[in-house]
Amino acid sequence: MGIKSFQGVRKAVKKEFNAPILVTDYMTKKLVTFTPEQSILEVMELFTKYNISGGPVLDGNGFLVGIISEADCMKQISESRYFNQPILDKSVEKFMTKNVETIQHDISIFDAAGVFHKGNRRRLPVMKDGLLIGQISRKDIVVAALKLSGQNWK
Repeated sequence: MGIKSFQGVRKAVKKEFNAPILVTDYMTKKLVTFTPEQSILEVMELFTKYNISGGPVLDGNGFLVGIISEADCMKQISESRYFNQPILDKSVEKFMTKNVETIQHDISIFDAAGVFHKGNRRRLPVMKDGLLIGQISRKDIVVAALKLSGQNWK
């Protein structure tokens, strides 16, 4: 006859969901920022240097006044070709997007995914109390979803 081991009735283990799901958990905090006075040439050089495709434009007080992207730079490049001129030393202010859609720091990545799905943005500035604290991109949301799936769907 075999030996029986009796440990008693076991408690059901409740799985708790501890994974971070807020935008602040996945956003980029160290940003390359631009000023309205910078030249488009300088912006394009910084895009190449830091391997980025856009970034926030801040005024002298650090407030968000726009966003500049590769698409905005394409306007300058196409205009210079159309008028048969070299890329001029025009300022960011003339080409940046001024009406910037932002996202709050305390929303979930699921809500952020919905914002990206509804709009045609590749990145969104993250705001807290009216100040820029970071930037979240579509890729950041994908990375967050992969991390969550690893914790939740084992």
